[in-house]
Amino acid sequence: MTRGEPYTLGVDCGGSGIKASVLDADGTLHTSPVRVRTPYPLPPERLVETIAEIAADLPRAHRVTVGVPGMIRHGVVVATPHYVTRAGPRTAVVPALAAAWQGCDIRALIAERLGLPTLVLNDAEVHGAGLVTGQGIELVLTLGTGLGAALFDEGVLAPHLELSHAPVRRGLTYDVYIGQVERRRLGNTLWSRRVQRMVDGLWPVVRWDTLYLGGGNAHNVSPAVRSRLGDRVVIASNKAGITGGVRAWDLGTRPAAGPTA
Repeated sequence: MTRGEPYTLGVDCGGSGIKASVLDADGTLHTSPVRVRTPYPLPPERLVETIAEIAADLPRAHRVTVGVPGMIRHGVVVATPHYVTRAGPRTAVVPALAAAWQGCDIRALIAERLGLPTLVLNDAEVHGAGLVTGQGIELVLTLGTGLGAALFDEGVLAPHLELSHAPVRRGLTYDVYIGQVERRRLGNTLWSRRVQRMVDGLWPVVRWDTLYLGGGNAHNVSPAVRSRLGDRVVIASNKAGITGGVRAWDLGTRPAAGPTA
């Protein structure tokens, strides 16, 4: 391969938008990121075609990394919160979509469609791959449509836990309590206090060396709350959801190979 290769197509799939770019071997963007609205309803095949359409307008890549919300094990969807709904987050679940996504080997479908080696991880795990330093226990929380989480120990990805489904108060889960709908309803100041309470509540559970707050809403955390979070908490760039696509290949995960000639 020539200098800068292999090039990686990094795709960050969210509840409201899908972002992608191509990165060189150092994790530098090879082209400006592209963003499209997440289409609904969204069976697996439509997500695959959406990724293929985005890839067709980007420079050629040698491999693919895709971050998908929910619990993903070895590229297979155990559960996903948004793509099983009629029209996106906070709308009704469609039983046929739930059945289509559960147990779907989305990694194999993308690899076959694009003809490239493919990794599919939880979106917060890809985000974390672009942030962690490999020193101690590092927790990554992404603040977006809902809450994403990934845990690393000395740079090694731990088994995925859906912290977003943990109850917080009055029957609310973190996914709702800290999600985009509540941020818009409360405003950034009150919502940021919820972020503070979440961090305080999770500290005795994880005892991290570093906590990264990333995702599209991390920049909305108020200056007052930022000042109280302490030195062990870092507000991270949302670009890590794409740039982590390169470093994700060093996490010891198994890619699905594209079809051979």
